[in-house]
Amino acid sequence: MVTVEDVKIIELPKFLDARGNLSFAEQLNHIPFEIKRTYWIYDVPGGEERGGHAFKENQEFIVALSGAFDVVVDDGENKKTYTLNRSYYGLYIPQCLWRTIENFSTNSLALEFGSLHYDVNDYIYEYEEYRRYREDERVQEFKDSKVQGFEQLKPLEPVRKYNVFDCTMVELDKHHSDRKGNLTVVENGKTLPFDVKRVYYLYDVPGGENRGSHAHKELSQLIIAASGSFTVTLDDGKCKRSFFLNRPYQGLYVKPGMWRDLEDFSSGAVCMVLASDVYIKDDYIRDYQEFLEFRASE
Repeated sequence: MVTVEDVKIIELPKFLDARGNLSFAEQLNHIPFEIKRTYWIYDVPGGEERGGHAFKENQEFIVALSGAFDVVVDDGENKKTYTLNRSYYGLYIPQCLWRTIENFSTNSLALEFGSLHYDVNDYIYEYEEYRRYREDERVQEFKDSKVQGFEQLKPLEPVRKYNVFDCTMVELDKHHSDRKGNLTVVENGKTLPFDVKRVYYLYDVPGGENRGSHAHKELSQLIIAASGSFTVTLDDGKCKRSFFLNRPYQGLYVKPGMWRDLEDFSSGAVCMVLASDVYIKDDYIRDYQEFLEFRASE
């Protein structure tokens, strides 16, 4: 039977840089399940509360990308409170635990991952119903880092010579509540033409700073200004195209083989990138001349 003792704080990689820090989390590595759903909560009034539900089967991983909040986890008998206030820590919550997110600081940003697609029947919204469910159902023992019965993920899209005009802005779902803030959701196999296997994010970036300056051979990405704003300039070796990102419910879909520069960060901006694969060193091209040769050889 899963209890609050099964909840874990997991430290994520943190790469320090005077131009801003970077952290990332990968499925079946830092996140102990395969990602099916990614969502983020923002614009929550200071001191407000969200959550107040349990999942029968869905597992969660929660990160405070900016600001701070408390996650209160309850197994029907015992409670534990976890304060999340660092971008390089994540909270893993197994299935069948009641959880509430409280004490949001102003301008906080919560990033969450789920092991299942949205299913209204997986939610329990009434606490007494949850207590009865705990009493009546035997919860299958959680097996760490093991996922059963899932289909193989779609392969990466075939590499061809994409250009900057193949890269587009994507409007994402935005669920608004006057008192609870906003929530935006991305579901694998539904929202995007690729499955999210990794997220990485830039934070503590000084105002006006630039980042990026590399390309990927096969990786597809969705780049989001989760907080603040910045400009992304894409280069296919012949043409350049710039996109201004300043909305947490919009993303820039970047095809493989694009050189990118991230420029003009506003102070306090958070750049979040959803990626189609885990980190592969050989997929990166960090020298522009090498990039031009790669493009010529495609």
